[in-house]
Amino acid sequence: MTEASLKSSLIQACKENQEYCVSIRRQIHQNPEIMFEEYTTQALVERELTNLGFSVQKTAKTGIIATIEGISPGLCVALRADMDALNITEESDAEYKSQIPGKMHACGHDGHVACLLGAARVISKNREKLEGKVKLIFQPAEEGGGGAKFIIDEGHLADVDRIFGIHVWHPIPSGVMGTLKGPMMASADMFKITVKGTGGHAAFPHLAVDPTVVIVEIYDALQKLVTREIDPLHTTLITTPEFHGSQAGNIIASSAILTGTLRTFDHKDRIYLLERMEQLITHYSQAWRCEAKLEFIGMAYPPVVNDPEVVDEVANIMRELGDIQEVDPTMGGEDFAFYQQETKGVFLFLGIYNKEKGIIHPHHHPQFDIDEDVLWKGAAIYSLLAFYSNFQNKK
Repeated sequence: MTEASLKSSLIQACKENQEYCVSIRRQIHQNPEIMFEEYTTQALVERELTNLGFSVQKTAKTGIIATIEGISPGLCVALRADMDALNITEESDAEYKSQIPGKMHACGHDGHVACLLGAARVISKNREKLEGKVKLIFQPAEEGGGGAKFIIDEGHLADVDRIFGIHVWHPIPSGVMGTLKGPMMASADMFKITVKGTGGHAAFPHLAVDPTVVIVEIYDALQKLVTREIDPLHTTLITTPEFHGSQAGNIIASSAILTGTLRTFDHKDRIYLLERMEQLITHYSQAWRCEAKLEFIGMAYPPVVNDPEVVDEVANIMRELGDIQEVDPTMGGEDFAFYQQETKGVFLFLGIYNKEKGIIHPHHHPQFDIDEDVLWKGAAIYSLLAFYSNFQNKK
């Protein structure tokens, strides 16, 4: 079979699986599960893959890894889909809206699972043409839990030569594919700053040690770190949107809390800023007779950095699906970055923005939805990349 006919066959099979992908996506969307609680999703994925003849094992508590061997030697290619939802109450009238109060697939991970399961059907039916080995990684806990790191620590990346992932992406039009050579998504460190003083009555501030004035100065100083101590040509961001102080206008709090994230594409900038944040917080607090603590919440994510050579190879493989656009880097974080520290890989965006259908709300919004008409294309991306060795050997 020629390269062109193989690609055509895989793409057509994915189009024929569109209804299946929609059905799977809606089942998962109605039953969202947050990090490390994805047991129902895990069971669904395990059942579907077992029926297709994949070798299946559980991983990272609530994840699934499925493996299928081709008939001839080749590279081991891993395809990853994350599975977790968010603690968001869905605001939707859709028939498939969340049935779990306070939980919602507001980032499109339900679509990722549907696309990879759709691809699994196509890969299974074309196993006799497959060169090398394919691992399907259904990963839990991307939303801050670092599920990718758990999978790596269990040794599942040890034999992987290439890894690919897809994220449905609101900022680009429906069906458009995008990626970027080099840094694509920023590192993400979530932190909490606690400043402790001495509480008191608002009428007698001299008898208290007000941590609120200190935390406000720290808030301002963090922005000065970015604008005055980092090369202005380097993209860096410190955002501190969550603040807790007193619960009443006539009470000076005994402690104040500031929570935020540090994001950057440069590892040296990240290390420098973490050190300077610690120094700044400590000394500002000491100057006003307070105590301070800097804590990090959850797992810190490194930046997503795509291998430039593999990006070119992927673009060549995907030609029949259309050109892959160069997208702007984003300050959002992704634990796919951990995989790329272990092996060469590429992360891709698949556009879902469709104004005519009302698919206009961004990720993590209570009215977020995806244009389901792109699900076959997501499955096709995964399917074509599963046959990476076939297409590389026939260049």
